[in-house]
Amino acid sequence: MYSLTLKCLALKLLLLISCDARHSVYWRGNRRSIAEGGSSGTFNVLDYGAKGDGTSDDTKAFEDAWNEACKVAASTLLVPSGSTFLVGPVSFLGKECKENIVFQLDGKIIAPTSSSAWGSGLLQWMEFKSLTGITIKGKGVIDGQGSVWWNKSPDYDPADDNDMMKDRKGTKMPGTKPTALRFYGSNGVMVNGITIQNSPQTHLKFDNCVNIQVSDFTTSSPGDSPNTDGIHLQNSQDAVIYRSTLACGDDCISIQTGCSNIYIHDVDCGPGHGISIGGLGKENTKACVSNITVRDVTMHETTNGVRIKSWQGGSGSVKQVMFSNIQVSEVANPIVIDQYYCDGGGCHNETSAVAVSNINYINIKGTYTREPVRFACSDSLPCTGISLSTIELKPATDKASSSEPFCWEAHGELKTETLPPIQCLKTEKSTSQSSNDAC
Repeated sequence: MYSLTLKCLALKLLLLISCDARHSVYWRGNRRSIAEGGSSGTFNVLDYGAKGDGTSDDTKAFEDAWNEACKVAASTLLVPSGSTFLVGPVSFLGKECKENIVFQLDGKIIAPTSSSAWGSGLLQWMEFKSLTGITIKGKGVIDGQGSVWWNKSPDYDPADDNDMMKDRKGTKMPGTKPTALRFYGSNGVMVNGITIQNSPQTHLKFDNCVNIQVSDFTTSSPGDSPNTDGIHLQNSQDAVIYRSTLACGDDCISIQTGCSNIYIHDVDCGPGHGISIGGLGKENTKACVSNITVRDVTMHETTNGVRIKSWQGGSGSVKQVMFSNIQVSEVANPIVIDQYYCDGGGCHNETSAVAVSNINYINIKGTYTREPVRFACSDSLPCTGISLSTIELKPATDKASSSEPFCWEAHGELKTETLPPIQCLKTEKSTSQSSNDAC
């Protein structure tokens, strides 16, 4: 009896050891996913060969982790904290992907600073394309290391043997500067908590996207970094941007053609060029923008506050826009409509224009350094439906010029008295206009 008991115990022990061994092998073979073949999983880029030392090229590891995460609905691609990942130009494509993937950014991603990594020039560094339900969130940082692009002659000396970080030939960067992070053709895009800094050009771009949410987002680039828009929207609808801090060298938020139903609130902007709609209608193109709300925004030391800008010769319209509860501090030009926008010179007088109508300014207060209000509207297609209420703008210092508001072919209504008085606004005229403003 005793001998039989010992044999039973030995057999049980053997089975347990065998089971543990198989279990260990199973998890070693499945570190890349919490549940192989399951409905959810986490895919850590470190498990796909990423070094995270800031000098090794981790691009392939990110691509491999993405390809696996794509196969699992509601999966998470993890970029862990405590590491810096050097990643070259990369596209995360969604054509074969499941829905609702999360890109969890807790570490830091840096861009290459060698010209060889960029070929003849690329429009974007990191791109997410054709996805349904894509979220990028976390407390991590995307650093475009843009200073090598911003200089007019960005030569630099080779300091090591890593081609991704330094160019042995010391050649210039390509003329085409990439956007740091771009979403294209996607539905249900969420960006939360992350920081993008020092982008070569635009920090965050949405193109042909719907159902966008950006919150607790930060951009950080010097005020003199060229063309580094904070957030750029184009041909995108149904977006909300809130609780974000945007410091850059161009528009904090740029809203371009094809955008509608955009709601922006609780944003801090500066340095930068303010929040802009446009420039629209360049090279005689048609532009359509409608239903834009910007409210509860602070701007400090920006070149503009809230601005609508269009090129001569365009067509289409900007309509149903509200700027409300805007606090400005030492802003050069707090309120601007400019239908004569010309960036770079060489522009010619044109008769057609992008129509501007139903623009509402409510409770805009603070200080300016150049011109408080500028409405420069088209001779052939004047601005209509401008309404202003509770406008209080004062020179920033005693030395700042106390400029008068400027109006040209601007029609609308003063709902309250304004400071300074806006006496140049013409009374409302009929809104029947040329058919070229139809959208």
